Amino acid sequence: MNIGGIPQTQEMLDFAAQHGFAAQIETIGADELNEAYDRVVASDVRYRFVIDTATIGA
Repeated sequence: MNIGGIPQTQEMLDFAAQHGFAAQIETIGADELNEAYDRVVASDVRYRFVIDTATIGA
């Protein structure tokens, strides 16, 4: 499977930035991982989860 290399990936990222495309995310704390997993299993997720790394080990 040919998915492109680094130059093609950079071109795609540049295009997205120029046209205002961005991922929609929901930031969660490390203590919310189990709840986030349950929501994924239940198909109750609208945006990509991003874990706030500042909350790991806190």
